[in-house]
Amino acid sequence: MADKETSRVEAFSDGIFAIAITLLILQIAVPRIVNFLSNDMLLLELIRLWPSYFALILSFFAILIMWINHHGFFRYLKTINSKFLFANGFLLLMVTFIPFPTAVLARYFDTSARNTASAFYCGTMVMISIAYNLLWFTAAFKRSLIKDEISDKLIIKIRNAYWLGFIVYLASFIISFFHAFAGLAICISFWIYWIVLDYTQAERKKR
Repeated sequence: MADKETSRVEAFSDGIFAIAITLLILQIAVPRIVNFLSNDMLLLELIRLWPSYFALILSFFAILIMWINHHGFFRYLKTINSKFLFANGFLLLMVTFIPFPTAVLARYFDTSARNTASAFYCGTMVMISIAYNLLWFTAAFKRSLIKDEISDKLIIKIRNAYWLGFIVYLASFIISFFHAFAGLAICISFWIYWIVLDYTQAERKKR
């Protein structure tokens, strides 16, 4: 019964992730050339959309990494409770919000308002980090929802990684107000950290 409950929540969450990642492409509008249409002009307009391509790729990989992390998260659960459902709902709310700061970043990254656009985007990552920390806290507090075979060492490792994520994203948010490229670079660098970090390694060593 417990496995069925966690599977239902994970399946619902997967659907939200899928919708959010699909909505990203809708933020790119087809160029409209009113006065004079030619191959060269259309090509130029398509090139001018580079901030939209950049923002799309950025958020696509961000959501993909979040989904992979979320999927790995559920491997450690033996059951769920109402607090976990609300925490997971808050995380999904932030995931569905991502297309909006993505559109803002695409629209203003190539303008003098790029710092605010970047800070808004990085600020969204701060909120997502808070959501992941809250989700982990509801699951790991007194090991109430965590499987018995998961070691305390692994639990502490994940907790520390989530806290580090919050600090890094907060730094990127603050720095973005002064340097948009640097703020986004910090965000991207930490996504690479999530990719190379293997939480299952500690579990395999234990076995």
